[in-house]
Amino acid sequence: MKKIKFTKMVASGNDFVVIRKLSPIPAAGGSAFGGSYQLSAFAKSICNRKYGVGADGLLLLEKSKKADIRMRIFNADGSEAEMCGNGARCAALYFSFQLSALSSQLKIETKAGIIASEVNKDNVRIKLTDPKHLKLNFPIKVRGRLIRVNFVNTGVPHAVIFTEGLEKINIKELGRQIRNHKKFAPVGTNVDFIEVLGNNSIRVRTYERGVEDETLACGTGSVASALITARSLGLAGEKINVHTQSKEILKIYFEKSGNSFKNVWLEGKAKKVYTGVYDV
Repeated sequence: MKKIKFTKMVASGNDFVVIRKLSPIPAAGGSAFGGSYQLSAFAKSICNRKYGVGADGLLLLEKSKKADIRMRIFNADGSEAEMCGNGARCAALYFSFQLSALSSQLKIETKAGIIASEVNKDNVRIKLTDPKHLKLNFPIKVRGRLIRVNFVNTGVPHAVIFTEGLEKINIKELGRQIRNHKKFAPVGTNVDFIEVLGNNSIRVRTYERGVEDETLACGTGSVASALITARSLGLAGEKINVHTQSKEILKIYFEKSGNSFKNVWLEGKAKKVYTGVYDV
């Protein structure tokens, strides 16, 4: 039996189990989970909402040679993601607690690149890597009908769809169809459904790859939705408020550079929920 210390954290409705050190976790070939141990199996176990701690994802925080810390993100299904916006905000807040500081700045290494962060009490903002692979208004066929889709990679891939009557959409069913569409093979995509509210504000509901369900918020999805909105509608401003399913509002800041974007920031609230010990 191994006892692993963890911290439960949440950012805008996205919840995570945060573990700082890998050393207490059994190595490959150990007896944990009845066979050869893998981090993906551990993530599935601890993120399980019935038999584990319960979370959208597992954040493993390690030493980094390139930044102040390295963050690895494992989804609830055990798959490893390149980046997670709300996860990075939780990681930044976690280390502000470790430093006993009400405010702090640090750089976080992810598979998508280096993320800058700023913490001011419970308000956390991160600077994402520059978005790429922007593509607007192309058709895909889903269940016999054409849907107009936009796409951008904000650290992870996102398909973004403008819609009306957002509350009436079956996000889980339609999101799964688009997430697994051959257009986005082999890695698939997250899927964001957005409704424009006006005054540089939008509502977003997201089907998250790896969670395989709708989540209460998605940081990289909120960024993707804001950038697609700014590009598609030609908005003059460089800030968009994103209303999430958790009712919290995320603020997205950016600079337009021709048809692309730079200096993209995601800002919102985050908090520590509790600490505990998980028996493996």
